[in-house]
Amino acid sequence: MKFKGADSPLAIVISTVLVLGGIAFLLWWALQTAYNVG
Repeated sequence: MKFKGADSPLAIVISTVLVLGGIAFLLWWALQTAYNVG
């Protein structure tokens, strides 16, 4: 899927932040769950 302006620096920065933020949140949630269960 190609979006208008998908190659603009701002879009790249926003998508990168969202992806990294999602990964960080999943890691944090997994650690919290592991510690709470353990």
